[in-house]
This record gives sequence, C-alpha cells and structure tokens, in this order.
Amino acid sequence: NNSKSHWKNCLKIVQSNLYTSALITMKIGSYALHTPVALAPMAGITDKPFRQLARTFGAGWAVSEMITSDPSLQHTKKTQNRADHAGETGVIAVQIAGSDQAQMAAAARHNVALGAQVIDINMGCPAKKVCNVLAGSALLQNEPLVAAILQAVVTAVDVPVTLKTRLGWCDEHKNIHTIARIAENAGIAALAVHGRTRTQMYKGAAEYDLIAEVKHSLSIPLWVNGDLTSPHKAAEVLQQTDADGLMIGRAAQGQPWLFRDVQYYLQHGRLPEALSVAECSEVVLQHIQAMHHFYGDIAGMRIARKHIGWYIDALPNGEATRRSINQLNSAAAQYDAVAAYLATLPQHTDSWVCAYRQ
Repeated sequence: NNSKSHWKNCLKIVQSNLYTSALITMKIGSYALHTPVALAPMAGITDKPFRQLARTFGAGWAVSEMITSDPSLQHTKKTQNRADHAGETGVIAVQIAGSDQAQMAAAARHNVALGAQVIDINMGCPAKKVCNVLAGSALLQNEPLVAAILQAVVTAVDVPVTLKTRLGWCDEHKNIHTIARIAENAGIAALAVHGRTRTQMYKGAAEYDLIAEVKHSLSIPLWVNGDLTSPHKAAEVLQQTDADGLMIGRAAQGQPWLFRDVQYYLQHGRLPEALSVAECSEVVLQHIQAMHHFYGDIAGMRIARKHIGWYIDALPNGEATRRSINQLNSAAAQYDAVAAYLATLPQHTDSWVCAYRQ
C-alpha cells in the first residue's frame, strides 16, 4: 500500500493524457498487450520503482532486471530485490540469465513459483562480467547451446517464455536469422532484438534491416529495440521493420514520459502537450521517494544518484547541482536538496529540457 501511494501523484499528472491504443495488439501467450511500447530490461535500472513509473506513463510491458540462474545467489539481497514484485501492476515478466540449461530451467521454475507470469531469457547483455561466464550475448556464438537452453526453459514452465537478443556476436557473424528460427522452433512466445552485435556494445548506430527481415520470416511477435530515442524515431523504425512493438531502454532514463509521448505520437502523428516543469518535478520527487522506500535509506540514496543525474544534468545548473547532491550522505538530505533545486527551476526556464522537443 505504501509503495502504491508513491505513484498517486504521478497518475494524476498523466491520467488525462493517456489513451487506450488500438494501433497494435501483441499476444504473448494468453496475454494481450494493447500498448505496443515496452520497457527494456536493464540491470541496475529497471527495478520495481522504475517499472512502476514506466507503466504509469503507459508502458504496456516491463521486464525485470536480469536475475542470475546460479542457485547459490538466489538468496542474496540483490537477487531478492530484483525478484520483488509485491504490489506491482501489469504482467510480471522476469528475465533470467545463465549458460547452463539445467540451471536455467530450474531458475525459470523457481521464479514462476515466486509469481512470474512470463519468463524472459537474456541472450543480449554485452557486459564483460556476463559474457565472461558465457551468458548473455556470448551465447550467440554457440547455436546448439542456444537451442538447448531455450528448449529446456520452455519445457520447464507452463508460462510463456520470451527471448531478448542481438543481431549476433560480431559484425562478421550476424546470425539473428538462425537464432530467431531456433527460438520459434523451441516454442518461444515473442522475440526482442537489439539492433547491434555484442562487439558493438552500445557504440555506433543500431541497424534495423536485419530485424525487418527476421520479422517477416517469423510467425511470433517481435519487439524492435535500440536507439529509439524519440517518438519520431520510434514511429520511423516501427514502419521500417513492421515490428509488432517497440522496446525502449536507455532513452527512458531521466525521461519516463517518453512512453506517453511515443504512444500519443503513434496514434496522432504529433507530440502531446509537454508536461510542465512542476509536473516533471513532482515525478522526479516521487521516483526518489519510491527508491528510498524500496531499498531503504542508504542503498536507496546511492541508487537514486544515477537517476538524479539523468533527470537534471541537462537542466540549468543541473550538472553542478548533481555533483553537490552526490556528496550528501542521507536519504532525507538528498530528497530535500533535489526538491530545493527543482523549486528554483521556474526562475530559469519555463520548460523541461527534452531533446526531441527542440
């Protein structure tokens, strides 16, 4: 109940601007998504407070942070936080990662027992610590193991299983066509494809031509992911790829209202009226309060630091203010400092900085 109360003001801010999208309906097993825009899973970012915030702004799908399949780590504080979905709205989709098919199957069963309604498999994370244990996008180098893991997880649970992946391991081996065919044959319910290879990490520009080809070769739904930085870009990529949905990741950091703007643009071909500085400020403060509540004062304060930077760095005096706030050592002081800074904004600007509105 306390967690839900954090979002009441956010709901009031956006409620009058949201709509029920009739543009696209995705079917993930028995679940129908009437909103084509999803929040991509991002370790250390898409925790419960951020997923709730994204859903408040209209994200129709929000996948948890990556949870390791290693059973020895199931009871760590980090894993328990990532597996916490108490009071969360929407379909509970939990992402798991690993390279051992038996462990992955067991992890899927474990998370379903905890309340997961969908299991998502990570074969897209490019981080060294993940790839060094042959998980994440490192699996794209071993197609037989990909098939074995997907088959094991799909067989292990009676909920839909989805897959998040990339174009391939490197530019010389873009095997997404093969991976997609393996996924469909294994019974994967939907596929999300980031338009880069693992060796690209997040450098360069995402590519969509191969994703379009894969989409037209599949009978299962597909999300396109990568560089969806504005409503205009999202609409262009959706048309280019004919994807069933859009999955937004890094672009939502510091601007969760992007989901609202993308949905509106897809329906109306124009941006909705921008939220006011006061409305955006209220969202920021509610988000900080939710992180403090979810993690506790010390951990919540530390985790909130990166989000505060994403919110305010581009605003007047934002970067210097963020550096000053990061020196504070209590959640209450952090909240008060952000609130005091936000209260000064109307003296400097009448609009929240937003690159795609300039």
